[in-house]
Amino acid sequence: MSRQVFLYDPPDRFIAGTVGLPGRRTFYLQASASGRTTSVALEKAQVEALAERIDELLDEVVRRSGGNAPVPAVAPTEIDDTEPLETPVEEEFRVGTMALAWDGDGERMVVEAQAVVELEADSDEDLADAEERLLQDDENGPPMLRVRLDGTMARSFAKRALEVVNAGRPPCPLCSLPLDPEGHVCPRQNGYRRGE
Repeated sequence: MSRQVFLYDPPDRFIAGTVGLPGRRTFYLQASASGRTTSVALEKAQVEALAERIDELLDEVVRRSGGNAPVPAVAPTEIDDTEPLETPVEEEFRVGTMALAWDGDGERMVVEAQAVVELEADSDEDLADAEERLLQDDENGPPMLRVRLDGTMARSFAKRALEVVNAGRPPCPLCSLPLDPEGHVCPRQNGYRRGE
């Protein structure tokens, strides 16, 4: 079966968002353009890592270009996207591997998210070889979301993604573990319940 690639070049909208209450949220990347929408599920840590790496890569692009790249230093507020995910949210796949690159010729950020794939290998070396073959297999690899963004849209995506990640449960001031609405058992309090 050939690989299914959901390509958005460029998207009208590319955001990170959630469904559910803090502590029980499911995180999604959602791209939309020309009346079609693709949503892929991923972990909170993946959203956070993606946003941080996008900002780091854009900063490096600006640094290497001597400030001449069409990339803003910060996300412009006039294009802030605070709208929720488009509904219904229909998960195409769960993200396993992500890749990030800067296309210097097109002056675009390229974000790729591939579906989780179970690989069988006898050793760590065999596993590394299998992973590399999978990433290089454009014909028969796992489903993939590929999005090409200009610098401004990439900065805005990263800003919103970090805001979504940080909108969860507040941390306990003593142990930094997330506080549930009903409190939590704090290890720094010898297991006594601590509320907000």
